Amino acid sequence: MADISIEQAEHGNQQFLSFIMANEEYGVDILSVQEIRGWEATTVLPNAPDYVKGVINLRGTIVPIIDLRQKFGIKTLEYGATTVVIVVKVTMEDSQKIIGIVVDAVSDVFSIEEEEIRRAPDFGHETDLRFIKGLANVQDKMVILLEINKLLGSAVLPDPDTLSRIIGNIEQQPQAVNA
Repeated sequence: MADISIEQAEHGNQQFLSFIMANEEYGVDILSVQEIRGWEATTVLPNAPDYVKGVINLRGTIVPIIDLRQKFGIKTLEYGATTVVIVVKVTMEDSQKIIGIVVDAVSDVFSIEEEEIRRAPDFGHETDLRFIKGLANVQDKMVILLEINKLLGSAVLPDPDTLSRIIGNIEQQPQAVNA
């Protein structure tokens, strides 16, 4: 992990947590990261989009889990030993929500100055770049920096009360017995 000094932080550096998906490196603002967890089974929500893997109960908070591979249209893989869930705080309209994102592996924490971030090239109307903050060269690697609020703020997710009701209904249903 990269060591970041207070002096660096005072000079306009921004810290990012980087992670791997499909051999590409992505980064999210470290201030939006609440915690990193190993993959665990979720409670599946009926009629949820494919990229919503379900929800977990995180110390009393119902947290939706989104598979970024599926959200990005990247071929999905079996979850393995390095698969992690990055729990992030997302600002949606006038409230904050907690959402987990499934990624292949966490890579590093790095600091970068705002002027080192390059704008992503525009590939035309077919490509949605709203959730990409930019690109940065970090230790000879290109890192795609994501705007987590724009990426997940538009995620189609039920509000917490609806999630709690759904989970309550699922838990009250009798379990099917496999013969």
